[in-house]
Amino acid sequence: MTIGILKEPVSETRVSLLPEAVATLTKKGITVLAEQGAGERSYSQDAAYTQAGAQIKSRQEIIQQSDILLAIHPPTDSIPSSKIIIGVFQPLFAASTMQQWAGAGITSFSLDMLPRTTRAQSMDVLSSQANIAGYKAVLLAANSYGRYFPMFMTAAGSIAPAKMLILGAGVAGLQAIATARRLGAVVEVFDTRPAVKEEVMSLGAKFIEVEGAADASKAGGYAVEQSDDYKKKQEERIAASIAKADIVITTAQIPGKKAPILISEAMLNSMRDGSVIVDLAAATGGNTPVTKNNETVQHNGVRIIGDSSLQSSMPSDASKLYGKNILNFLQLIITKENTLNLNWEDDLVKGACITHEGNIVNERVKQSNQ
Repeated sequence: MTIGILKEPVSETRVSLLPEAVATLTKKGITVLAEQGAGERSYSQDAAYTQAGAQIKSRQEIIQQSDILLAIHPPTDSIPSSKIIIGVFQPLFAASTMQQWAGAGITSFSLDMLPRTTRAQSMDVLSSQANIAGYKAVLLAANSYGRYFPMFMTAAGSIAPAKMLILGAGVAGLQAIATARRLGAVVEVFDTRPAVKEEVMSLGAKFIEVEGAADASKAGGYAVEQSDDYKKKQEERIAASIAKADIVITTAQIPGKKAPILISEAMLNSMRDGSVIVDLAAATGGNTPVTKNNETVQHNGVRIIGDSSLQSSMPSDASKLYGKNILNFLQLIITKENTLNLNWEDDLVKGACITHEGNIVNERVKQSNQ
């Protein structure tokens, strides 16, 4: 069994496996090939990979010689048939690439499509990376905001604490709450799922309740589309909170669809000068009508930061967590004898597989292409 680690595009600082993860595989007798410079942006030099037992090879050598290729983003190379690719490919938004891979006979696994079950938690790349994004979003907001976060009482006068609104209490949102509370901000949180109220309150934030939310219990931990009546109530409650907020962090996304607009232009205009919005849903359009991915937009005195790849700003820890997710998934498809075993009876293997034997096999991806 040979596993190859490909170098990511220039815009990506992470790597699929750090040397410590490579050592776990090589100790089991698995051959690991790493592309020259693959880990440099994650503070891991080629020498560290060699010490861990990997062989440094060119990109084409790795593609030709590996049974399994690891690449966080979809590689654009011509890849021979029968190869297996594992990464985070956002297949619901990459229909043409998935069709191309299917036609080439490539077997691909996209870990962002794993069923979000208890058993899958150890390989849940969305959660491991969103945790970092939520943490960094608050630090980015604090650095961009021109006032204090905590309350200060000084001889020169008192400073009121910053008021933060977080839209979405998934993994990123919950970490944002915890980080903002540590910095002393007063935090309010909105989420369409009433079930997260207890978690939000346990972290010291106030939960904004809106009655009539659609049942999301069967959506695998994701948000779902809401009724027009609910959206109207939601807009009213968010508008009331956003007018008082100094910082807003938005995280709301719906798999395979454009991010919902939760902050209207009228809401933006109600915010005071110097307020900051960090939009983590920027890659799928953003939660405001003016969000631009990887850009900072000034709108009527409000700074809107669109950044859906904050996890890449902590490349070493992000790669460490991602690599652990990969190692756990590899245990599902590699036997103790280091042979490949694609068990289609396993809901995690089946759920993460996108293309196999010339076809797109993932039902959700099939439906999105229709």
